[in-house]
Amino acid sequence: MIIDVREELEFQTFNFGGHNIPLGILLKMPGDLDEWKNKEVIVICQHGLRSETARRFLHRNGFNNVRNLFGGIMALRKLNY
Repeated sequence: MIIDVREELEFQTFNFGGHNIPLGILLKMPGDLDEWKNKEVIVICQHGLRSETARRFLHRNGFNNVRNLFGGIMALRKLNY
């Protein structure tokens, strides 16, 4: 599962799929994502900072297989992805 924690406008500008759940909303709804607790979850954002906040938050809320895409969308774009 990919969760993109950027704002909706950022997501619409460039994305490679996944679920767009802005960080501010994600921080208010951990219980709504319980079905994903046992799945691998990758969180992404523009540079990797917001997604690291999301990773830590999800980990504290029982997500044991959650990862942050280091460098974010910008790192992928530098690779011409």
